[in-house]
Amino acid sequence: MPEAYIVDAVRTPVGRRGGGLAHVHSADLGAHVMRELVTRTGIDPAAVDEVIFGCLDQIGSQAMDVARTCWLAAGLPDTVPGTTIDRQCGSSQQAISFAAQAVMSGTEDLVVAGGVQNMSAIPIQSSNVAAKDLGFPDPFSGSTGWTERYGSAPVSQFHGAEMIAEKWGISREEMEEFAIGSHEKALAAQAAGHFDSEIAPMAGVLADEGPRVPNREKIASLRPLTEGGRITAAVASQISDGSAALLIASERALKEHALTPRARIHHISGRGADPIIMLTAPITATEYALKRSGMTLDDIDLVEVNEAFASVVLAWLAETRCDPAKVNVNGGAIALGDPLGAPGARLMPTLLAQLARTGKRLGLQTMCEGGGQANVTIVERL
Repeated sequence: MPEAYIVDAVRTPVGRRGGGLAHVHSADLGAHVMRELVTRTGIDPAAVDEVIFGCLDQIGSQAMDVARTCWLAAGLPDTVPGTTIDRQCGSSQQAISFAAQAVMSGTEDLVVAGGVQNMSAIPIQSSNVAAKDLGFPDPFSGSTGWTERYGSAPVSQFHGAEMIAEKWGISREEMEEFAIGSHEKALAAQAAGHFDSEIAPMAGVLADEGPRVPNREKIASLRPLTEGGRITAAVASQISDGSAALLIASERALKEHALTPRARIHHISGRGADPIIMLTAPITATEYALKRSGMTLDDIDLVEVNEAFASVVLAWLAETRCDPAKVNVNGGAIALGDPLGAPGARLMPTLLAQLARTGKRLGLQTMCEGGGQANVTIVERL
């Protein structure tokens, strides 16, 4: 089977809600990283076969196939088509998978994959209630099949995170310590310049705006998101704005365009789990990916597990028994932010850079997703 390669990956800084990127149109957020990717790789943009971008809440500035709009807003050739996908938080990681599949199938040679989200402009879950006046208060009410199977149980990531904390016996204090560690690692990575090469500054924002020195007293004083619960805002990913893009190429394209790849995509897969607890699928997806690839976590040098909530990563660590020292070594979404359409593509340049920095070879990336799903991507640094 033909191989798929990552030529390069770039991202915007991740802006805080209401921060430096809040005023930037979603199409311009995506356009920025597309232009930068073309510049960094030196590729003729007319040679790109497809643009695949992830995005949630596809209304307003993110409606009407924002992948295509981003490409055109970047001033790039109108001969290149674009597709926007919604795999919830895994949208941009699935975009990478679709790009790799297109290259592996031999039907395309150069694909731009990534994601974009401006959560300041389009609040989280806006699309879920956009048709309320048309008689659809949410995506599930009124479905006979859904109600027969799942009843009226809340379909909420916050509810799922609480269920995970309860099921795995994870205390609020454990989650707060994990969150503090995320900020501390992110701040250390920033100070060391670890993110500099992967970021294309935009709108005067030079670095990720989320990481901050933890205030233990303030963290401990926060009210839980649900009455009597353990999850607070401090142990959840930050609402953020940002975009990221990768160039995925076939071996033929590498030769034709004189491109030097940074990594080979070794494995791609996805699995599903219970959609009510919602956020546990990275556990089964990791098990499945390792089995399919003939590996164990001992073979993997670095791991990125998206920090939607601290309970998600702590449950994953408990089940997989992975060495925590190689997981999210530069912090995660609790500190760095989680622009929902883009975290899969945002994590990848960080993973690639850390593999190169440490001389390591194999990296695994996974994340929980709405609907009880998860993606896994294993990359080999070249």
